[in-house]
Amino acid sequence: MKLASSLHRIGNDIVACYLVTDETGITVIDAGLPGHYRDLERELESLNKTVSDIRGIILTHGDSDHVGFAERLRKLHGIPVYIHAGDAERAQGRGKGTGTGGPMKLAALGFMAYALRKGGARTTWLTDVVELRGGETLDLPGQPRIIGLPGHSEGSIAIHMPAVGAVFVGDGLTTRHVLTGAVGPRPAPFTDEPEQAVQSLQALLATNATWVLPGHGAPFSGGVAAAVAAVEAAA
Repeated sequence: MKLASSLHRIGNDIVACYLVTDETGITVIDAGLPGHYRDLERELESLNKTVSDIRGIILTHGDSDHVGFAERLRKLHGIPVYIHAGDAERAQGRGKGTGTGGPMKLAALGFMAYALRKGGARTTWLTDVVELRGGETLDLPGQPRIIGLPGHSEGSIAIHMPAVGAVFVGDGLTTRHVLTGAVGPRPAPFTDEPEQAVQSLQALLATNATWVLPGHGAPFSGGVAAAVAAVEAAA
């Protein structure tokens, strides 16, 4: 799904990951669930690209619904997978689990059913990663800049891509609550340190990004300041 020039989404409002393209290739942001690999192939075909055009995968954090097809691309195609050091073990299936998310509602059943259809019961954890510390600008398509966003997990990050006017926030916030179905920018469930997660969003304001792109929920094009304010109000 094309969001803007050089900016694409695969998946949907339940679970999403993103592609940024330029003349040097493709950067993948998050890897969804295992079954999203076929969605990736279809999106690449629509762009007249192949997996060989992917230069790197950046994970916003290490939860199972974000590592999806990452190990498949790393192992079979040698594509490096980047993740913050604080979540490296989590992405390899050895880290701390996520926190509680509040009362389950019908939307949670929809999330679980979708996850099962997309292979969520057969997570393939990473066996090798490139560790980030925060503050780096990576030599990948879009020149992604890494912003530490601890709270949802110790090593949660955001990725700022000035070339496409976007900041990718993973589960730093959500625009569709996976448990209640509530829409609009708000704190994400299953967060280790909820207060810290909201405070960390201040680091996004300097990006002045137009697009705020979460792992769960619709893309938000109203600007990062409005998104952060909405999360703070909801918290």
